[in-house]
Amino acid sequence: MVTFRPGREVLLVHRPKYDDWSFPKGKLDRGEHRTAAAVREVAEETGLHVRLGPPLADQEYPVNRRPKVVHYWTGRVVGDDDVSRYRPNDEIDAVRWVPVQEAATLLTYPHDRDTLAEALQVRRRTRAIIVLRHARARSRDRWRGADADRPLLKVGEAQAHRLVPLLAAYDASRVISSTSTRCVETVAPYCATTGYELDTRRRLSEENATEKTVSAIVEDVWDDGRGVVLCSHRPVLPLVHDALGIKPRQRGVTLAPAEMLVLHVRKQKIVAVERHAV
Repeated sequence: MVTFRPGREVLLVHRPKYDDWSFPKGKLDRGEHRTAAAVREVAEETGLHVRLGPPLADQEYPVNRRPKVVHYWTGRVVGDDDVSRYRPNDEIDAVRWVPVQEAATLLTYPHDRDTLAEALQVRRRTRAIIVLRHARARSRDRWRGADADRPLLKVGEAQAHRLVPLLAAYDASRVISSTSTRCVETVAPYCATTGYELDTRRRLSEENATEKTVSAIVEDVWDDGRGVVLCSHRPVLPLVHDALGIKPRQRGVTLAPAEMLVLHVRKQKIVAVERHAV
């Protein structure tokens, strides 16, 4: 991850095994999503908690005659950015905030210097607005109660738990959901893990959503400076997309259950869009 802090400084690490300066990075744990891995690796290698900003181009290069792909994002520290207390070890023996001009010289590999140049074009602080479709729920045909009470299936409950580190990677501290059970159950594990309050909105549900009500909710989100999750239903998502100003080419095909669009926003302008599924 290419992590910046005010003053045009970027976070670099030194690996004694290779005697190189590079960005914090690492391998995915079994079953881990790449967004969660990016945040975890920075924490393990530097001791800092970061959140993801706009994505960058993948790095692709051979290692031992095998192709290697490394996914990159820009990043910002959440909380304290002091690395003076870092304790060197066999894997990382130095962590430094480096002025970007110096970093361009200090980085060992040309592909890292290319990634830094790209990151500098989108380094300004953004926040994330995440549009999330609820996880897999019981089918309408087999549910005898009110549709709004339809719960998640076991597979949907597992999806909801796997969403927790993905949402946390973007530091989404405000959670807004349809009042329908399947939406509430989708974001409940994230709220339980983080302690963030769940804000349920009847007017995000299939039964009550209109262009006017969704636009009012989105207007409130635009005025909020925090990272936000909006959890709703497949028929409502086009209204959410339109209210947010997401272009058809950015939204792509309909979101699958537990799939999300991540909008990176600066000054009420979308500067990048990602799409992730668990």
